[in-house]
Amino acid sequence: MAVLHPLLLILMNALLTRPAEIKFSNGFFYQDILRENNGDVHWFTGVKLKVASEVHSVFAMSGSNVTLPCWYWYEPPVSGPRQVRVKWSWFPSPEAQESDVLVAIGDRQRSFRDFKDRVFLQQEAPGDISLIITHVNLNDSGQYRCEVIDGLEDESSTVDLELRGVVYPYQPPFGHYRLTFTEAQKACEGQDSTVATFKQLVSAWQEGLDWCNAGWLADGTVHYPITQPRQACGGLNLNPGIRSYGSRHRRLNHYDVFCFSSFLRGKVYYLQHPQKLNFTEAVQACIEDGASIAKVGHLYAAWKFMRLDRCDAGWLADGSIRYPITNPRANCGPTEPGVRSFGFPSSRQKHGVYCYSAR
Repeated sequence: MAVLHPLLLILMNALLTRPAEIKFSNGFFYQDILRENNGDVHWFTGVKLKVASEVHSVFAMSGSNVTLPCWYWYEPPVSGPRQVRVKWSWFPSPEAQESDVLVAIGDRQRSFRDFKDRVFLQQEAPGDISLIITHVNLNDSGQYRCEVIDGLEDESSTVDLELRGVVYPYQPPFGHYRLTFTEAQKACEGQDSTVATFKQLVSAWQEGLDWCNAGWLADGTVHYPITQPRQACGGLNLNPGIRSYGSRHRRLNHYDVFCFSSFLRGKVYYLQHPQKLNFTEAVQACIEDGASIAKVGHLYAAWKFMRLDRCDAGWLADGSIRYPITNPRANCGPTEPGVRSFGFPSSRQKHGVYCYSAR
């Protein structure tokens, strides 16, 4: 008869005598061990780490400060502080890779890349790990994840940061459907704006944006919003909505672009000048007034948020001529509010000018 190896006997004995009430870790609970005087080991479920945000979305304006709420606690409560690691990360879009924003252990905090020295933890009370972002910029929108790590335990919650702003269609001075995706990004940045997201375009459409020219969006897709169906814009039989070309080749295909501009600090104003100006004179006139010539994004933001209403066409920094109307009236364009455009005339023509002052 075969003799079992002594080590195998020990292992079998341990398995057979292990209490039935033992519970294994599910990955989210602390496991505690109680050893009685007789040597028996009993496992029991302990403390659960919880992480949550009070809200799903937070709204902000460009240039403002914003707080993304996040708290952690234990159930049941624990006595005394614990050394946890806090990590905030950012997803600018659903398909984008995660980017580190901030990591912290105790009082030590470190921020990364574009968020460096702009973010810190609020820490106004025990468990408060809300993220404060200062000087919010147009590229900060997206989903943020708040993560707490305590030993082997890891819990997280998410909160969306959305910027309040205005979406507007843009085409360059050299013509219609001339922009690759990279050129579209640069065109919006040149007007103190960023390429709009699909969500931002949908919001603009819900507010009445109707535009029959296709434009790039931030994810590399191409769309255009229609509130009044017509034959030249997808046909009369289609319902109002966002018309889509889907994803396009970012280097080979050319379209216009939908830009997004948020609230701006300072003011946009029509310069009172004794005479009309060509483009070069207009640029200089704003400088002499202690300002700079306004960009397209400035004018749209002033129209949207400051209710700028002026029935006088003026130069903008890209060489276009536009004017903002919040109260439609005779001799001031269509019956709907909006920013009117006369395109890109010769720089020698004489017009007024819109200036921007950051003060």
